[in-house]
Amino acid sequence: MGKRTGYEPGTFCWLDLSTGDLDAARNFYGGLFGWEFESSEIPGGGVYTMCRLGGDDVAAMVRQDQQPGWNHYISVENADEATERAERLGARVYEKPFDVMDSGRMAVFADPDGAVFCVWEARDHIGASRVNDVGCMAWNELQARDPEKAGAFYSGLFGWETEPIEEDGQVAYTTIKNSSGRMNGGLMPMTGQPEDAPSYWLPYFTVASCDEAVEKAKELGGALLAGPMEPGAGRIAVLSDPQGAVFAVFEGETDE
Repeated sequence: MGKRTGYEPGTFCWLDLSTGDLDAARNFYGGLFGWEFESSEIPGGGVYTMCRLGGDDVAAMVRQDQQPGWNHYISVENADEATERAERLGARVYEKPFDVMDSGRMAVFADPDGAVFCVWEARDHIGASRVNDVGCMAWNELQARDPEKAGAFYSGLFGWETEPIEEDGQVAYTTIKNSSGRMNGGLMPMTGQPEDAPSYWLPYFTVASCDEAVEKAKELGGALLAGPMEPGAGRIAVLSDPQGAVFAVFEGETDE
């Protein structure tokens, strides 16, 4: 099982969903992934809902009046230092570093091509305590307007190593390794979007059957955006939930 007790700096460690309808999101993802939920009040207003499998934290949800979407968190040793580095590298700072009670310290950015992401300096909460298993975060992929530019930005910020994969003389995909050499996600050229559309991060969740997950998502009010397809490492599909948040599902072998 993909249990985690900590994350190396520069590693994707957490996902939370911003949505306008928490009840609908719980019904959809609970039905799709078998998640259980526990909600707690946020000091100053609002509710933060933990998503769990077998007692393990795997993701979270929060009600926000903005475009629905999944927020990607990357572990850092120091959120303030990461913010200074991000600004020097051309990031736009949406939220400067702030404490999340005793759980940790975070900040929110957009990279130079508009992809939004968060950094997480863990204290009491490391992020996901289980990954890669069915119903858990499995992969994080940047749909990039300029993959080479993006690779340089994130390598400068997190120390990532990137490895391009070519097809017919063109870079079709770029894998990411964190500073310890562990596979950590990927970058690919964004296609089929308006010219002014920003880059964006896409989360993948492991499923036992891609085809069954697609049918279940549609039954629950979601939509199929792409696939199912087999790019080589497994079987995937890109979906949206009933509120429009986009995510992908993956059927195949994963790391521990």
